[in-house]
Amino acid sequence: MKSFALSAALAFCALPALADITINDPYARASNTRAGAAFMVIANSGDTDDRLIAARSDISARVELHTHKDMGNGVMRMMEVEEGFVIPAGGQHALARGGDHVMFMGLTAPMEQAQSVTVTLVFEAAGEITLDIPVDLDRKPQHGGGHGN
Repeated sequence: MKSFALSAALAFCALPALADITINDPYARASNTRAGAAFMVIANSGDTDDRLIAARSDISARVELHTHKDMGNGVMRMMEVEEGFVIPAGGQHALARGGDHVMFMGLTAPMEQAQSVTVTLVFEAAGEITLDIPVDLDRKPQHGGGHGN
């Protein structure tokens, strides 16, 4: 019996570390009175990939993970990404304007400059992370998020 307990403990210690997620430079903005979005850089200092699979907030009727897809002929289409976004081990994934983002649809109140919105991000491995994201209606497109994954 002791050898089983020891083997189980050693096996547990041999597992790779779970994702260690940090959120950098988050901000939110409204595109109109009915919709808004949140942007940030999600970093994973862990040894395994993680995945952002959902987001929740009381600011809107629906919250979805979205991206923009080039449909050709200069047409960009925004669409939900049901499988979420991979946050690579030892890397990061940017949620930035014109790319991946958290989308708020059916805003329940205006998103006003210098206020904040509470958002819960749901990750496969790291679980839930709740943060207050400042509303910055003046942020320029190249700020907050950078490029790519």
